[in-house]
Amino acid sequence: MVQQYRETISSLLDRHTQGMEDVVTAIDGFGLFRREHTTEPCDCVVAPSMVLVTQGEKQLFIGEQTYSYDAKRFILSSLDVPARSQVLQASPEQPCLGMALRLDIALLTELISTHQLTPPATHRQTESTHIGTLSNDLLEPFLRLLKLLDVPADAAVLAPLIQREIHYRLLQSDVAPRLWQLATIGSSSQRIARAIDWLKHNYAKPLAIDDLAKHVQLSPSSLHHSFKQMTAKSPLQYQKWLRLTEARRLMFNDGFDASQAAFQVGYESASQFSREYSRHFGAPPKRDIEQLRTTSNIASSPTKNAW
Repeated sequence: MVQQYRETISSLLDRHTQGMEDVVTAIDGFGLFRREHTTEPCDCVVAPSMVLVTQGEKQLFIGEQTYSYDAKRFILSSLDVPARSQVLQASPEQPCLGMALRLDIALLTELISTHQLTPPATHRQTESTHIGTLSNDLLEPFLRLLKLLDVPADAAVLAPLIQREIHYRLLQSDVAPRLWQLATIGSSSQRIARAIDWLKHNYAKPLAIDDLAKHVQLSPSSLHHSFKQMTAKSPLQYQKWLRLTEARRLMFNDGFDASQAAFQVGYESASQFSREYSRHFGAPPKRDIEQLRTTSNIASSPTKNAW
């Protein structure tokens, strides 16, 4: 039955992604992807989401960790983290096909509390990313969600119900320990998620670790330890990544020059920005953007989603 679901889903994905790499669907938080060639590792952004492939294979690098996923295994990320993504199996005849669904942490919390679900035996998980096993219980609602793309009128009513079912199934799966920790009020994972949310909205401001620690109700040392454990970066490194990634987007999409982008994202020194940009992306800002513009497989953003 699992194989039958995979084949049916792959057929629908093939139809919905013809001529495109990434498809943002009309269903909120639901995206599709297609890759027709293997790739070298490239920079990407991993949002809180479940990503699965029904044909082909991909892998994700976060810090020193490598996560491979294929038609039997899905990947789940519970935090916004910088990563590198690579397509391992794909061709024009047999493209890598898959889907991504954004996680709704509030929905997970509501499901646990409303239905008094039993917590998993193993509760403590520290990494932000996990590999899970695809089952009939997960593939079947994804198939129904995918079919709704052909019936927009039904999607408005039924899609939220199916997304709710998928979240419930995840709480019954082998990634449940991570989701329980994330959904538990006051947990370290939830505090780090709040810290990341603050950094995303305030990356251009000077960062005082003591103030951020106080904001999420952790000691500075606990904040630093837990943050690095879950994202492979310290809070300061994460802020720098946010600044450099946004500056790259401003130069690539909006035509900013290096100095304009540097000051826009919070740098006080254009020379410091250039040095840090070169170390992070492997080339000075101007040359990096020129290379991106001449690369045929770059889409509308120089830093793509993991899916």
